[in-house]
Amino acid sequence: MLIEEIPALRRYARALCGNNTEADDLVQESLLRAVSRRRLWIRQKGMRPWLFTILHNLFVNSIRRGAKSPVVDMPERVGDAVVSNEDPGELCVLSDFEKALNRLTPEQREVLVLVGVEQMSYKQVARIVGVPVGTVMSRLSRARSHLKNSLEGETSVTRFKRVK
Repeated sequence: MLIEEIPALRRYARALCGNNTEADDLVQESLLRAVSRRRLWIRQKGMRPWLFTILHNLFVNSIRRGAKSPVVDMPERVGDAVVSNEDPGELCVLSDFEKALNRLTPEQREVLVLVGVEQMSYKQVARIVGVPVGTVMSRLSRARSHLKNSLEGETSVTRFKRVK
């Protein structure tokens, strides 16, 4: 059960950290924490959200301590694991997607990965990230909008509404 979640944890850690080495370290630390605190797991709520919460909290704590800072660019290719054939067109699309994904804020990127890739509910993501469900929905909407604009070649301009 725990082993089955490692690929998903690694994808999420990669989205947070930006590279495989830091992501693997974060996943390992998360699994050690989960095993050492397995008595705290509540079966009714499921293991997956609990593991993702541990991973997220460890990452946030490391940022607060100043141990690591979120990496904006991902030097290793996300697409290599996805594309089995070496079609240059597919690699180009994946490269563009990677660049667009890297332009998102870390908060938007983590929500997009949890909802879009890991297929978690808004409620689960809210619990993992520690924000209200409405904030998850807002971050996801902004992330999707920024990705769409970026992939269509539009520059992302933040417009503020003047409030009197």
